Amino acid sequence: MATEPVAAEPAVPSLVDRYFTRWYKADVKGKPCEDHCILQHSNRICVITLAGSHPVLQSGKTIKSISYQISTNCSRLQNKVSGKFKRGAQFLTELAPLCKIYCSDGEEYTISSCVRGRLMEVNENILHEPSILQEKPSTEGYIAVVLPKFEESKSITEGLLTQKQYEEVVVKRVNATTATS
Repeated sequence: MATEPVAAEPAVPSLVDRYFTRWYKADVKGKPCEDHCILQHSNRICVITLAGSHPVLQSGKTIKSISYQISTNCSRLQNKVSGKFKRGAQFLTELAPLCKIYCSDGEEYTISSCVRGRLMEVNENILHEPSILQEKPSTEGYIAVVLPKFEESKSITEGLLTQKQYEEVVVKRVNATTATS
């Protein structure tokens, strides 16, 4: 008795794919391959994460620690937001550092905001369990949540790359490294 081939279930998009638009910033602060991903919700909230090609997410890297202490006087953990108008939130520019990631091989990476706006929250879970930053970078391993000013919410994507543009940048990088080796 022959069995009918079962039609494959269509892949259900993830929560991130369904509700967020992915934007990318390649080579942040001129550092090659240090790419960040900005997940923008329709309500203009932006979740800052690492892009898939970031060195921290590449195989062989082990995160030793993560610090939200930017300088002696500035810690992103001191950010206290309250009320409808988000009083007390730290204001960030595009290049404002959010955290520093220290790897066991001695490498240190500074993660920038990439978006102007108010810092709503930082992910304290990655301080206690840094491995989730590598295992689930777009979900539980996010770095911070930023709320752009309402009047700037349309213009924040200027200077950022779409998914397709970012994939083209990564392909060019791969082609450039294979051509030189």
